[in-house]
Amino acid sequence: MFSALLAALLLLAGCYLTTTLTSRKKHPPLPPGPPRRPIIGNLNDLPRPGQQDWKHWLKHKELYGPISSLSVLGQTIIILNEARHAVELLEKRSAIYSSRPQQNFAEMSGWHNVLGSVKSTDRLRATRKNLHREIGSNKSVARFDAVQTAEVGRFLMRVLEAPGRLMEHIRKETGAIILKIGYGYTVEPHGRDPLVELADRAMEDFSVAMLPATYLVDYIPFLRHLPPWLPGGSFIRTARGYKQTVTAFSDLPYAFVRHQMHHASGRHTPSFLSNLLAHQPALPPGSEAEVTVKWSAASLYAGGADTTVSSIATFFLAMALFPDVQRNAQAELDSVLGAAERLRLPTFADRENLPYLNALIKEVFRWHPVVPMDISHVVTQEDEYKGFRIPKGASVLANIWAFTHDPDVYPDPEAFRPERFLPDAAAAAAAAAAAPGAGDGDEGGGGGSGVQRDPHLLVFGFGRRVCPGRTLADANVYLTIAQALTVFRIQEPNGNPDWTPEFLPGVISHPVVPAGLRIEARSEAHAALVREVEGAYPFEKSHSGVLVGLSY
Repeated sequence: MFSALLAALLLLAGCYLTTTLTSRKKHPPLPPGPPRRPIIGNLNDLPRPGQQDWKHWLKHKELYGPISSLSVLGQTIIILNEARHAVELLEKRSAIYSSRPQQNFAEMSGWHNVLGSVKSTDRLRATRKNLHREIGSNKSVARFDAVQTAEVGRFLMRVLEAPGRLMEHIRKETGAIILKIGYGYTVEPHGRDPLVELADRAMEDFSVAMLPATYLVDYIPFLRHLPPWLPGGSFIRTARGYKQTVTAFSDLPYAFVRHQMHHASGRHTPSFLSNLLAHQPALPPGSEAEVTVKWSAASLYAGGADTTVSSIATFFLAMALFPDVQRNAQAELDSVLGAAERLRLPTFADRENLPYLNALIKEVFRWHPVVPMDISHVVTQEDEYKGFRIPKGASVLANIWAFTHDPDVYPDPEAFRPERFLPDAAAAAAAAAAAPGAGDGDEGGGGGSGVQRDPHLLVFGFGRRVCPGRTLADANVYLTIAQALTVFRIQEPNGNPDWTPEFLPGVISHPVVPAGLRIEARSEAHAALVREVEGAYPFEKSHSGVLVGLSY
């Protein structure tokens, strides 16, 4: 009897081991991660509101390696903390890694139609096609050189007159460019513009509403139906407020363009949206076709304005922190532009002759990527990578900030060093061309070991979700930085020599511009050069009055 029982137990144990081993062969393990709790999984391991989520997820690399995972109420999340894995999965396997998760909070907030959130393959394809046709190549973006040149010049004038309102001036410049290109709308030249302010409020909401792996309602959908007055229901009231703003953000400029096309006696300014409407004049209200056209234009602003604001603001902070870099760039500009002769502002045509400046722009994108955590990608079928299982429906988060601060790729990543993107000879030439005293410190120096990876390949997204407006954004950042460096000296805040840069959390992360940041003309001749801009590009009458009374 005992021997029979022992044999049965051995048989059961053998079956268990065989089944377990077979299962492991059929289903490789998930990437490592923190221990899961019953039912809730890793709910308590998500970043807290107001936390820099890119630094939160970077801790996973130290604890579990460059690929990690966690589970929240049954939903698998994969964290990628090294660029090579993001390129392999999100770029090379983009056919199955390009969907988006069900973002209930974003949907409640009205942001489910923006390009970055769209899940519908047809709408995604149509929107990207619309954007690529207008701003997807250097040739198409060059059509807007005059618009950008005029608005950057006006930005210089505003900064010269009121340097303490830097962020306001940056937002107006980028907003003016995108609103002119997208809707043919001219902003208020001096005062506050209602459409720029509306768009700024909407983008602040967007940066919060689209945060990945943050909202409990994304994992427990029925929470969206709770009464907002219940404890914990404040997110519902927040979402309703966001939805009012985003509805105005998408519908008001759309109504403006339709009004101009029908009531301006053929004198409306051609724009991205008017071109789309001209090809589809009879769009049924609320139809899929109208939503796609309307949100193609809104996505142009959402993807092109606020990100550029962050890049330009980051540049100003970096120049105050690393004055040697600023002097090196100005020496190169003076050499190309002929500072000893007739002063002039750089143009797009000068860019190919400014290698150090182009390296500086790359370093701006690397030093603080404007979208530190890529918006979640969802894998649409079971996959295996590096011996790990990536289950169908898993959300994949790419930590772009970790990619651009990987010391194995970018040595001394916290330092701002444009030389890292220059061949050794070019780096040496840039340092030699600097003004006397430039390059003596170690703040911005240190090229040396060859050209490091171009951050453009990392900071604009991956695969089928790569930013379609990256060419326009790069052009705007170049011209703003080149012209600002030509005419301004940027210095640390008065009375605060120990200040350190601070960056706000959000999908789009902005730097905090410190009070007292000093921006002044390099000389009286440079100030006069800025004042000449108004003669070349006189301020235009705003369309803000047309918005009054428009129904949408």
